[in-house]
Parts: sequence; C-alpha cells; structure tokens
Amino acid sequence: MKNITITLDKQAAAWARVQAAERNMSLSRYVSEMLREKMRHSREYEVAMRAALAQKPLDLKGPWKPYPKREELYDRPVLRRR
Repeated sequence: MKNITITLDKQAAAWARVQAAERNMSLSRYVSEMLREKMRHSREYEVAMRAALAQKPLDLKGPWKPYPKREELYDRPVLRRR
C-alpha cells in the first residue's frame, strides 16, 4: 500500500471519522474503501456504457414511410363541416 496525505475541511473530516467509527474502521481504511468502491463503479459504468453503445439501435416504428401531406391529413370526412 502507498501512504498519502490528504487535506479535508473540518466538517468533512468529522463526518468521515464518524462514518469510519460506525464501521469499526480506521479513517485511512475507510477512505481507501470509499475510493476502491468509486473505482469499481466507474469501471462497471464504463463497461456497461460501451456495451450499450455497441448494440444496434432498436427499430420502434418499422420501415420508413414518407409522412402524409397536409391535405391528406385534413381532408377526412370526420373533419369536414356539414
């Protein structure tokens, strides 16, 4: 393991100490676990994103058809005035 020095503001340091104590860990171990979890999620997200982007797009509408003309849409018996 590599030793490093980090600087935290008072509020963050107090919160981290409480979180570590609740888990019966040292602050150093708690920060290490947090970073390891963040790295794992980041890797999993990257793998999932690449897999999703590699898939062929899903065709929801079927084959392409030209849109109807305006006249075709509004020239229907239901829309005609009597």
